[in-house]
Formats: sequence, C-alpha cells, structure tokens
Amino acid sequence: MQFGIFSVGDVTTDPTTGRTPTEHERIKAMVAIALKAEEVGLDVFATGEHHNPPFVPSSPTTMLGYIAARTKKLILSTSTTLITTNDPVKIAEDFAMLQHLAEGRVDVMMGRGNTTSVYPWFGKDISQGIPLAVENYALLHRLWLEEDIDWQGRFRTPLQSFTSTPRPLDGTPPFVWHGSIRSPEIAEQAAYYGDGFFANNLFLPKEHFQRLIDLYRERYAHHGHGTPEQAIVGLGGQVFMRKNSQDAVREFRPYFDNAPVYGHGPSLEEFTEQTPLTVGSPQEAIEKTLAFRDTFGDYQRQLFLMDHAGLPLKTVLEQLDLLGEEVVPVLRAEFAKNRPANVPDGPTHTARVTRRAEESCGASTPRRGASRVQSPSG
Repeated sequence: MQFGIFSVGDVTTDPTTGRTPTEHERIKAMVAIALKAEEVGLDVFATGEHHNPPFVPSSPTTMLGYIAARTKKLILSTSTTLITTNDPVKIAEDFAMLQHLAEGRVDVMMGRGNTTSVYPWFGKDISQGIPLAVENYALLHRLWLEEDIDWQGRFRTPLQSFTSTPRPLDGTPPFVWHGSIRSPEIAEQAAYYGDGFFANNLFLPKEHFQRLIDLYRERYAHHGHGTPEQAIVGLGGQVFMRKNSQDAVREFRPYFDNAPVYGHGPSLEEFTEQTPLTVGSPQEAIEKTLAFRDTFGDYQRQLFLMDHAGLPLKTVLEQLDLLGEEVVPVLRAEFAKNRPANVPDGPTHTARVTRRAEESCGASTPRRGASRVQSPSG
C-alpha cells in the first residue's frame, strides 16, 4: 500500500490573514511540501497540471525533475496530465526523460482536467473530450512500447516511421493511472490497457465512486489482466488534523467556508459526513480512511490533499508531520492485515521491470491486452 499527497497548486488568499502568496512563493511551497513528504516517510508526491490562474503548476515535469534531484525514494507523479490537450508525442518524450533523471521513480496520471477553457487555448474542441482522451492515449501507449511507428488518427497529423526519444528506462514505461471523477469511459480505458484507475473521490458521495471502481474492476478482468481484486486502484482523500478534534474544526472552518471549490455551499459538518474529508484528530483520520476498504475493496494507493484553500505552508508542514508520524504507520499496519495474497502491491519501476523480464522469459503468450495498440472503442 502506497501513501502520499497530491497538490492542485492553487494560489488562494488565506481567509484568516487576508494575505495571498505570490506565484513564486507557492511554487517554492510545493517543493518544500514534496521534500517534507519524503522526510516523514510518505511514498508519493503528485502535482496537478493547470494553465490558468489561480493555479501555478503548468509544467509538471519541470517541477518533478527538480524534486527528483532533491529526493531519493519518493515516487513522483502527476495528479493530472491533460491527455486531451497535450500532444501525445511530447508526453512520451517528457516523461521518458523524467524517468531517466529520477531513476524510474515516475508515474503519470491521465485526465481531462476541470477547466473547460483549456481546450480552445490548445486548439481543441471540448465536445471531443472523450474521443481525444481515447485516441491520444492509444498513440501514447504505442509510442512508449514501439519504435518506427506509422500512425494516423483524427486529431493530429500522421506519423511515419517515428520513434519517440529517449526510450523508456529499462524498456518499461512509467506506470499510468487514469483519473476520473465521473466518466465510465475512462474506467473502461484504464481496464482495457490494464492500467491503474484513480478515483478522485473528493467531492461526491462514496456510492458514485463505488460504481466507477466496480465497473473498472469488472472490465479489467474482462480484458484478461487478472481478477477484479487484482485491478490497480487509487483513491483521493482530504484531512485536516489537530491533536484535539475541536481545535481542528475551529482552525479549518474559515478555510473551508471560503475555499473556491466548496466554500459557500454545504456546511463543514455536512461535507465531512458526505465525502472523504476528515477534520478532526489523527485517530478520526485513521478510522475514516480505513473505512475506504469496506466500500472499495483492497487498493494500492491513497493520496491526500493537504495544501489547498489558502492554508499557510507552516500549517501544511505540521499536517504532514501528523500524517507521517501518527496516521500512515497505523494505516500501513491495518491495511496489511487480512490483505489477500493475490492483491498486488502499489506499482514501482523496479517491480515492473522484474515482472516484464519474467513474462518475456517464462510466457510464450503475453498477458492478454499487454501489447494491444488499438483504442478501447476500436
């Protein structure tokens, strides 16, 4: 089981002081948060991709490359790479390069983003969001696994005898998660390729995400990658903690009430009742997170949103101390209990290189779907 944090990189005014950090301060804060994540023993740091205010992470691979040079163990990921508006060729090149620089400590999470205006900014049609995601990823998948590609599709110019460089480290592309809040087509896409499915279950009731994850597991097995229980699932979560629950609620309430995403809507109490948000003690965070397994089954990666809504860096670092020292060690031990032997661990580059070597040496027929290159709709 892997634990980590993900950041959307918002620049938000602190409602308790009225101060808004500069973009420079926010970028530097994200780096400090990633370094702290490794210090307190977390496994993953992930950053979003946005191209509009009030967000700063428009170039995730630049940030992750810098963090890679300053860390040793941390898996570096995106929490969204815009598969719809980025050129698949550039994604293939950028993340393979990052792989080499980070010695394989790289994942990528494909998503369509949450800003409709980004499509025309990059010359795309938002009404084609799902077809773009399907076609672009089909090409990216081939670019990482094949050389001398001939390819033609609907949304970009054809390729003739094209080889993306550098090639993936050890012949093993970064592990891919497909992130979704609402789209069953994306769950199907993840299942088709045998990739991971990340349900960003932050803002809707658990029943909605349970349906998406169940669909992904069922289709993962249908496409021949293993049993439903062996599908690779990641979940989001949000926590704000203090030793005393009342202190946590009192301190976080102004941030919640004024947050651009969920402020001025349901009350803090209603939101914590209906979503994964925990505002309380470390023990309450542990109990709520452990309950995810009852709903979604055994899963591989848990990421927490910690640095949003204008929270100052000092507070976020204090939260990471609590997460690393008091919450994650208990979660690791509890999630390990009664975990079936056939449920895979969270993906790492080393384990995937080993698996590919074993499959190439020991199997005359490759795992079904492992080398498919057509799209789920094809």
